[in-house]
Amino acid sequence: MADTPKEGKLTRFVNFTQLIDMASESVGGKILFSTDDFFAPAENLIKSDSPSFKEHEYTEFGKWMDGWETRRRRIPGHDWCIIKLGIQGIIRGFDVDISYFTGNYAPQMSIQAANLDEDKLPEIPQRGVRMGAAATAEEFEAIAELKSNDWNYLVPMTELKPERPASSHNYFLVNSQQRWTHVRLNIFPDGGIARLRVYGTGQKDWIAADPKKPVDLVGIAFGGVCVGFSNAHVGHPNNIIGVGRAKSMADGWETARRLDRPPIVEHDETGVLLGSGCEWAVFRLAHPGVITQIEIDTKYFKGNSPDTCKLDGCVLTTQEEEDMINKKWNLAAHRWKPLLPVTKLSPNQSHSFDSLTLELQDVITHAKLTIAPDGGVSRLRLKGFPSSICLLWPRERPMKTFSVKAHFQANL
Repeated sequence: MADTPKEGKLTRFVNFTQLIDMASESVGGKILFSTDDFFAPAENLIKSDSPSFKEHEYTEFGKWMDGWETRRRRIPGHDWCIIKLGIQGIIRGFDVDISYFTGNYAPQMSIQAANLDEDKLPEIPQRGVRMGAAATAEEFEAIAELKSNDWNYLVPMTELKPERPASSHNYFLVNSQQRWTHVRLNIFPDGGIARLRVYGTGQKDWIAADPKKPVDLVGIAFGGVCVGFSNAHVGHPNNIIGVGRAKSMADGWETARRLDRPPIVEHDETGVLLGSGCEWAVFRLAHPGVITQIEIDTKYFKGNSPDTCKLDGCVLTTQEEEDMINKKWNLAAHRWKPLLPVTKLSPNQSHSFDSLTLELQDVITHAKLTIAPDGGVSRLRLKGFPSSICLLWPRERPMKTFSVKAHFQANL
């Protein structure tokens, strides 16, 4: 049996990559500062797409690179940059991607983090167009107020290891349960990195939440997470609780076609397909609460949306959740409360429903989305009100991750 990876060490345990990239520009991540952006600006680090390579492309400063690349250092020190996370919360792991940086990647790096009060941040000069530039004295003076040299180390100085030129990932596990708002990426002494992915789950300030306004209790930006599923042919179920609307079919959850589907498709008098099986995904809510509104969006799934869906909820303690993960979510039927009965879905459309359990005592900690017979969903929103039952969930405990090997193949 393999050893459990140590925090801040290179690891092949990459379950955390199924979580959201908290630093991505697509969720509001932002570069606040970089010591140098001569060949390529630090903003490339947080692009949502994968790095690319243009063999014959050059700029006035040198070879075009899809990443952050500093000049060859000829003065004392090393290069570093600071990223404000678009989603603030608990970091589970990093992917330091040096794809295509074959002769110019940074040989070593480290990562620090801080939890900063937004209201107390100093005014930092806007970066503007950065290629060919280094940080000014004014920028150094402003960023020094953050005292980033003293931030906590989540990854100590570590050697980066190249793999295949087009896919060269360095993964680092993080076990910290603290909330983080900013990270500092240090490279030693200079060079390039294609992407920095900061994977984790959001952590909302529930005390400050408006008690009269429904909130998405399953949103990954607030701390919701998938803890079990039957099938993930294209896309992980965590995608459907992601930030904003789906950008494409790839930004959703799609199952394989069920092999046990009947050779001749039939439906009942209500139009529901007969004897076609189902697929499911279970989510732990960001905060235990009462679900009042349900949104299920099949946008982009035009020829592969489910026929029907239903939603159920339950209350589980931490230990019960772990037991269910080990038992593949074979939970007694009477433990599930119906939130939405079997309901027809339409392709490429957002569906809104009222929950069946509007009474305030119907608190749940987990929700199970069941689709039949198979297909894809782009987003799931479970809006409602948080409850004091959160005492069931001591947040200092490490999250137990769940995964099965997903197959990323084109839909047939």
